[in-house]
Amino acid sequence: MGKGLLRKLKEEQQPQHTEQYIDLGALEASGEMKEGSGPELRVAEIHKYEDLQGLVTMVYNGDVVLIDYSPIASDELLLRRITNELKYVITDTNGDVAALKKNLLVVTPTGIKIDRKIIRGSQ
Repeated sequence: MGKGLLRKLKEEQQPQHTEQYIDLGALEASGEMKEGSGPELRVAEIHKYEDLQGLVTMVYNGDVVLIDYSPIASDELLLRRITNELKYVITDTNGDVAALKKNLLVVTPTGIKIDRKIIRGSQ
């Protein structure tokens, strides 16, 4: 009887390890993450020069835009036109633009600068 009671006490004293996850979909559904409550990160793909107009409007409205230009990566003239237009936008808005990885650009609105230093894990 003594051993069983001791074992039971030890089991009760050991912390229970339970993993907890935050369901981001549930946060959005519950209204804790409201659309339009501030600047948003927009993710877009660009296929032609005309696609840029909507993205520029988003930057002027205060959103950060992540642009995947993979579909036009081989068209050097089109890329030059797009990057020149983005330079005008960031000059006008006092924002920033930077290339990320191979085919990604990030464009930020007023007040958000891009730190070009890469934060790496333990090295």
